[in-house]
Amino acid sequence: MFEIKNLKASLADEDKQILKGMTLRIGAGEVHAIMGPNGSGKSTMSYVASGKNGYVVDEGEVLLDGANLLDMEPDERAAAGLFLAFQYPVEIPGVGNMTFLRTAVNSQRKMRGEEELNAAQFLKIVREKAKSLKIDADMLKRPVNVGFSGGEKKRNEILQMAMLEPKMCILDETDSGLDVDAMKLVAEGVNALRNGERSFLVITHYQRLLDHIKPDVVHIMADGKIIKSGGPELALEVENNGYADLLNEVA
Repeated sequence: MFEIKNLKASLADEDKQILKGMTLRIGAGEVHAIMGPNGSGKSTMSYVASGKNGYVVDEGEVLLDGANLLDMEPDERAAAGLFLAFQYPVEIPGVGNMTFLRTAVNSQRKMRGEEELNAAQFLKIVREKAKSLKIDADMLKRPVNVGFSGGEKKRNEILQMAMLEPKMCILDETDSGLDVDAMKLVAEGVNALRNGERSFLVITHYQRLLDHIKPDVVHIMADGKIIKSGGPELALEVENNGYADLLNEVA
């Protein structure tokens, strides 16, 4: 479903290549995790795939169901089924959460040639999804992420994901800054969305998240490329021994 082919990318305003030939394949319904030292290019990969400004693609492709995302605008990538949950979700003062969600959902439905949801249909769906994520009605009425705790911001992003129903979900250190209870709630939300058609790529520093979101494959990334892939035991190895042994092995 999702494939990165020999992706090389640099910062737009610096002569510095961050991704140096990254290759990755994720099948439909699979959950993959990427771990790696700071500066290895994990977040850059997610930004380049989703179309964030500030990066230049030097070489390679990012394919979703065979279509090259790099040929699309960011909104077209989202409509094609890509979703990125940020490490630090931004606040959007003055924009109500419900307005934001309904606009996003109907924008994507329109781009796909689907019928837009009316107010009653939308309200019924969003209330059901919010309840399953333990998001109270007050959060839905507030401006997007304004005054939210770290855990509430992350749960709100999972709600966005639940409403948009993407094919490919990239979670960029979604456990960052969360306490154990908040992390469990976020993980439960993610697990509730897992199915045979939807795939996930979880970027994390910590094994603890992978205790709750069980990956099929774990990749280790360093210096702009994936240096080793394996099963969930690879994350445990990193947790116990750090990255030094793996980096030396590759060197």
